[in-house]
Amino acid sequence: MELPGLAFGVWMCICFCASVDGYPNGKVREACTSMIPCHHGSPQVSPEHTITVDETKFKPGDNIEVHLSGPEFEGFFIQARDADHLDSPAVGSFVLVDRRLSQLLTCGRTKNSAVSHTSKAKKKYIKVYWIAPGDAPKRVQFLATVVKKYRTFWVKIPGPIVSQPNAPSPTTPLGTTSEAISTSHPISYLSKPFNTSDCGSLKFCIRNPLNCDPESASCFFLSFQREKSSVLIEMSGPSEGYLAFALSHDQWMGGDDAYVCVSEDHHVHVSTAYLKGRSPPVLDSENALEDVSWRLADGVLQCYFRRSIRLPAYKGRFNLDASYYIFLADGEASEGGLIHKHCRQPLVTNGMYNVTGLPQDIGGSRSPRLIKAHGALMFVAWVTTVSIGVIVARFFKPVWSHSFLFGKEMWFQVHRMLMLTTVMLTGISFVLPFIYRGGWSQQAGFHPYLGCTVMALTIFQPLMAGFRPSRHAPRRQLFNWFHWGTGTTARILAVVTMFLGMDLPALDLPDPWDTYTMIAFVAWHVGIDVLLEIHSYCLIRKVEVIEDDRIQILQSLTSVEAEDRLFKQIVLAIYISGNIVFLIAFLAAINHI
Repeated sequence: MELPGLAFGVWMCICFCASVDGYPNGKVREACTSMIPCHHGSPQVSPEHTITVDETKFKPGDNIEVHLSGPEFEGFFIQARDADHLDSPAVGSFVLVDRRLSQLLTCGRTKNSAVSHTSKAKKKYIKVYWIAPGDAPKRVQFLATVVKKYRTFWVKIPGPIVSQPNAPSPTTPLGTTSEAISTSHPISYLSKPFNTSDCGSLKFCIRNPLNCDPESASCFFLSFQREKSSVLIEMSGPSEGYLAFALSHDQWMGGDDAYVCVSEDHHVHVSTAYLKGRSPPVLDSENALEDVSWRLADGVLQCYFRRSIRLPAYKGRFNLDASYYIFLADGEASEGGLIHKHCRQPLVTNGMYNVTGLPQDIGGSRSPRLIKAHGALMFVAWVTTVSIGVIVARFFKPVWSHSFLFGKEMWFQVHRMLMLTTVMLTGISFVLPFIYRGGWSQQAGFHPYLGCTVMALTIFQPLMAGFRPSRHAPRRQLFNWFHWGTGTTARILAVVTMFLGMDLPALDLPDPWDTYTMIAFVAWHVGIDVLLEIHSYCLIRKVEVIEDDRIQILQSLTSVEAEDRLFKQIVLAIYISGNIVFLIAFLAAINHI
C-alpha cells in the first residue's frame, strides 16, 4: 500500500514544478503555501518592491486598497495571512482592478484568496482590493513574491500589518517593508580572495594548475574544511558564467551530487544540483546550504558556503565523510541563469578522496587517462616509428643493402619492424576513445572520421605488403606505386587528424603550443627529407663524374659509398634525436594537464 502513496507524492512533485516552472500565466496554486516559484535558485534577500495599503484598521467586511510597486517585474503572487502565524493559510479574498495584469486564485478552501500575474509582460504597479472575512484574525499581514527574471526573485516580501480596532497596534508602519522573509540562509559578500595557507594542514584543497594562487586570474580553487558536523567549502576560478563541482562514485558524469555557483546580473546564485547522465545539472529548489557568500572581481567568481556532513532529509546529497572522485567545471550561463555545457573538459581528481579526512593539497587532470594514452600512442606511432620507417625505406636501401638481419636485408627488416609497431600502436590507440566514450562521439568533429580512415589504411597497408610480387615481376612497379600512395595518404591524414585532435576538449593541450609543435614537426620532417634528397642528388652527380673520368673508379666509388653511409647515419641519428625531443615535449604536456 506504500507504493501508490509514493507514486502519488512523486506525481504531485512533478505537477508542482511543471505548473510553476512551465506556465508563465500565473496559475501557481501549487505555490500557495510556500509562495516559492520553482525557478531552481535561491531568492534574493533585499527586496526592491514595496507593498502599501490605504488603511491600517479594518472590521470584517471592509475593503482595503493594496498596492504592489517597484522596478519592472514579470510575475507576482500576493496573499494576506495571520500576522502572528505567517505559516497559516491565506485569509480573506481579493477583488481585481485590472484583469489584464492580474487574476484571482483560490488557495486552500478560501476562494479568491490570492492574486497573481496573467503573463510575463513587464509591469511596475499592481492595485487590488482585499476584503476582510467575518472570521478574520486580529492582525493581518500582506505578503508578496515578486519575480523580476527567471532566476531573480524575492519570496514573501513582508508588507504592512493591518489590525482590527481591539487588536494591538501593528509593529510595521504603514507603507514600509523590512527584509524579505528568507526561505534560505542569508547571503553575504566576500571581501577578498581565498588563500591557501591552510591547504594540506586544515583544508583539503584542489588547485589547477597545481599549486596556483587563488588570487591569480587563471587559478581554479576548491577547498573543504571540516568544522564539527559541517564542512566549509570555498570555490573560485576565472568564469563569467558558472563554476561547479560534483562528488561522484566514478570518473563519469551521471548520478552525482553537484554544487553550482552561477553569475547573473552582477549577482551569484549558489545552489545544489543533481547530475543525470551527460545532461545539464538539475538545480534544486530546496537549498541545503548555509552561510552563503560570494564575490565577483576581475573576472574571478568566488563562492563560499557551509554544508552539513550528512543530509538525510535531502535526496541526492551524498554524505561528506565518504570517498569520491571530485569534478570541477566551468562554463557559460545565459540570461535566466541557464547553464550551458562546459566549453572544456572538467578537472577530475586522479583518485577517490574523503574531503573530511586527512587534509591534502592536490591537483587533478582535465584529460582522462584513456584519452591521454590515445594521444600519446598515436604520437609515438605517427611522429616516431612511421617517420623513421619511411626514412629508412626511402634512403637506406643502398646503404644497408649488403647488411642482413635475420636472413633479410637490414633496411627491410628495420622498416618492417617499425611499420608493424605503428600498426600495433595505432590499433591499441584506436579503441581507447571508444572505451572511454562507450561508443561514437558526436562532438569531436571530423577527428573520429579521419581517424577511422587512417586506421583502415593502416590495416590495408601490411595486408597489401603480404601480397607483394617478386622484385622482377611485371606487377612489382604497380605494387610499389600503390604501396607508396597508401602509406603517404595515411601519413598525411594522420597528421591532419592529430592537428584536429589536439584542439579537442578531452585532451585539452595548452593552446597554441599544440599547433606550433605539430607545425614544427612537419617542418622538421620535410627539412630532413629535403636534405637527404639533395644529398642523394649530389651523390648521383658525383658518381656520374667519376664514371666519366674512368680513373680509379672502384676506389672512388668505395670512398663515395663510405661518405654516403656516414652522412646518412649521422642525419638519421639527428632525426631520431629530434623526434624523441618532440615526443618527450608532447608527453610532458599531456602529463601536466
